[in-house]
Amino acid sequence: MSPAPAYDVVVAGGGPAGCAAALALVQAGRTVLLADPGTGPPKAGEALVPVARLLLADLGVDRSVLGAGHLPCHGNLSAWGSAELHAVDFLHDPYGHGWHLDRGLFDRRLRAAARAAGADLAERTAVRRPARQPDGTWRLALRDRSRGDEERTVRCRWVVDATGRGAAIAVRAGARRRTGDRLTALHLTLDPAAQHDADGRSLVESDQDGWWYTALLPSRRRLVAYFTDPDLPVAGGRGAERFRDRLLATRHVVGRARPHGLTHLPPPRRAAAHTAHLDRVHGDGWTAAGDAAAAFDPLSSQGILTALYTGLSAGRAVDARLHGDRTALAGYAAQVATARTAYRHDHRVVHARETRWPDRPFWARRQQHPPPDARTLPHTLHTKGRTSP
Repeated sequence: MSPAPAYDVVVAGGGPAGCAAALALVQAGRTVLLADPGTGPPKAGEALVPVARLLLADLGVDRSVLGAGHLPCHGNLSAWGSAELHAVDFLHDPYGHGWHLDRGLFDRRLRAAARAAGADLAERTAVRRPARQPDGTWRLALRDRSRGDEERTVRCRWVVDATGRGAAIAVRAGARRRTGDRLTALHLTLDPAAQHDADGRSLVESDQDGWWYTALLPSRRRLVAYFTDPDLPVAGGRGAERFRDRLLATRHVVGRARPHGLTHLPPPRRAAAHTAHLDRVHGDGWTAAGDAAAAFDPLSSQGILTALYTGLSAGRAVDARLHGDRTALAGYAAQVATARTAYRHDHRVVHARETRWPDRPFWARRQQHPPPDARTLPHTLHTKGRTSP
């Protein structure tokens, strides 16, 4: 007889999706190991939409996670479809303001909340060589970077893949990754301004080959990012001068960036920002959540919201499946599919509103099939948050 599994579920990945899944499972009475590899470049800064407060409250962590250390975001500015700047504020949003996150702090607090709720937390630890056993359990190798890549073996009944866009476990189990575009981010974090910068709103500005994003971070440094396709000339190389010249040509972003200093810029960093999804989000003993299941263009401002939603939903579905409900995972897959359908519609609507450069490759690729109602929507780049997509 095979030994009993050490855990009901191992969650691979300690970002928002993995933490949400772990919290949901622990709250359901499951034994959970949350493994966070802690690899990859640190997140420079991300926004959280107001409605995310509901998901964090469902997980019981809204007060502990959204405490001091983040910067309130009271609205968004956009120059999209015209050179004029338009504002959307959160004054009348029923969920209050949003946040510019200290992303490292946000993730650490989520992991601490999962551990406080009862999950075993393995930090700087990656899940390796997942192997399905004849008795239906998993055998996993855990590689601990804090101990010189020392490995140990654990067993579990189910695995949640929250490893990000690579979807390492799902792909190894036979799922296929589908990409919808090749969007790439070139980004820099600028030093704090000499004088206090009080405008906490984010700003988006389109140009002929992509679009710009800037926001003040809780550290009072400023994030500046340019989103384009990697095969376009503007994305070639990583030269600071090329990036700086493009930034100086903007109408609105440069005004926010200049007080932070633009004389000596380092080369921008690159990050994947493309739309992607798995052809299936669950299989024999595994379920994917967060970017592993579906990754969205940052223009939607839905990345962390979607991660929390899919993590929570995946955790509940896995618990139901372990209780014997064979429809639970199909229901979860339908939730992810509905979220993707809504995202695709919103993505097409937003890009169809930018008509100034129809012959430029970046825009032509995204405007092949504009929806019929593209010109009737409110002038906002940010889709309304959904707790039930």
